[in-house]
Amino acid sequence: MQPILDAHVLQTRRQLLGRSVNTLGAMALASLLNDDAKADATATGGLADMPHHFPKAKRVIYLLHNGAPSHVDLFDHKPKILEWHGKQIPDEVQGGKRLSTMTSGQTERPVLKPLEPLRQRGESGAWVSDLLPQTAAIADDLCFIKSMHTDQVNHAPAITHLMSGFERPGRPSMGAWLTYGLGSDSQELPGFVVMTSRDKEASCGQIFYDYYWGSGFLPSKYQGVKFRSVGDPVLYLSNPNGMNRDVRRGILDDLAKLNEIKLQEFGDPEIATRIAQYEMAYRMQASVPELTDLSTEPQHILDMYGPDVTRPGSYAYNCLMARRLAERGVRFVQLMHAGWDQHRNLTTQLAIQCKDTDAPSAALVTDLKQRGLLDDTLIIWGGEFGRTPFLQGKIDNRERWGRDHHPYAFTVWLAGGGIKPGTTYGASDEFAHNVAENPVTPHDLQATILHQLGIDHERLTYKFQGRRYRLTDIAGEVVQPALA
Repeated sequence: MQPILDAHVLQTRRQLLGRSVNTLGAMALASLLNDDAKADATATGGLADMPHHFPKAKRVIYLLHNGAPSHVDLFDHKPKILEWHGKQIPDEVQGGKRLSTMTSGQTERPVLKPLEPLRQRGESGAWVSDLLPQTAAIADDLCFIKSMHTDQVNHAPAITHLMSGFERPGRPSMGAWLTYGLGSDSQELPGFVVMTSRDKEASCGQIFYDYYWGSGFLPSKYQGVKFRSVGDPVLYLSNPNGMNRDVRRGILDDLAKLNEIKLQEFGDPEIATRIAQYEMAYRMQASVPELTDLSTEPQHILDMYGPDVTRPGSYAYNCLMARRLAERGVRFVQLMHAGWDQHRNLTTQLAIQCKDTDAPSAALVTDLKQRGLLDDTLIIWGGEFGRTPFLQGKIDNRERWGRDHHPYAFTVWLAGGGIKPGTTYGASDEFAHNVAENPVTPHDLQATILHQLGIDHERLTYKFQGRRYRLTDIAGEVVQPALA
């Protein structure tokens, strides 16, 4: 890192002029700037050359389903799978591709048909399982990409690749890149918020690693702020006993002056982060209680998200929070829900997962749409990979049926934010095993997301240790046919 250079780069023009308080020109400029203009500059932030082109979306809500939902059971209808149920998948289809250690030694790999029927929905005719009735009802608002594929066969590397463009930890996550490039439209809340949930049965052992929303080598003020489900939504947000808001304000003002001296002396951007985060924490003491107060939500809205909506930490609650965060200008909301890693419990847990997540996901799309926010809010739903079209386990032991990790073809859907609704892009082969048409990689998906926010993914870079890095590494093409 180059702290002094980074400190200068991170200054906005207004900040640079603001520090020149001893010059007559700066004094004259300060007299002309009203408080609203100053507040707007503070809230917006971002790089001077952003956006690169006119954006179709202002914000992103990423519904990341850890453990990997089964594309075979939910979206990817293949008559051949129905015909071959219980028969060994052809060797030429599997092709000796790498599998996880859970099935790599399994010699019998019988094709497994979907647990429940898939049907064509709406005018678009998109295939959606009976397990997802509410998603089926909004199929014409969605764009299904059925040709996703990745190189990672295990969860953590696949999620890290999807969210940061590289399979090993240490690089900035997507939300960090976006807040670095575009800043935030909110003065009262962080630009990048993360919420996690898991199945109530705790059937899935997926871990939420902090680096899934980390800032990597970017200044740490761009990392995601995790909202908790128990106690204060954000750690240490409440004042300790005996301290009121006025006292807190005075302490923060004094700390800011001391930190400003150190910033001028050392030029370390992490000191600037400290100043900004102390100030944001003070503002959040007022904004977060208002954000999490659901008493103003009409009952029909709560009903739309489902019975778990008032339970903090549930997927339904987090989806409603995502809508409320979007209303308040938060740039990137990352919801992570674990419970889809169904190696031995597909026949029981898949239906439970679908019941818990179907209505909230569909409600989020519908809620944003009826408020006029879907047009400039991009929603992504999907996992880090799919599940095998063949069985993990024995065909005669239905209670222990499962599917293994499958990176070679899977499905995600997108909505809003300038995405073409009611469309399907790409296709897998007749066994839903390999991509057959229009392959899409995680880098392609990342490039498309950035494009919709007005960013050329090849131009959003950050120099670290002598090299310019970007979210899409050295690859990525915008999926133009998916755009409206």
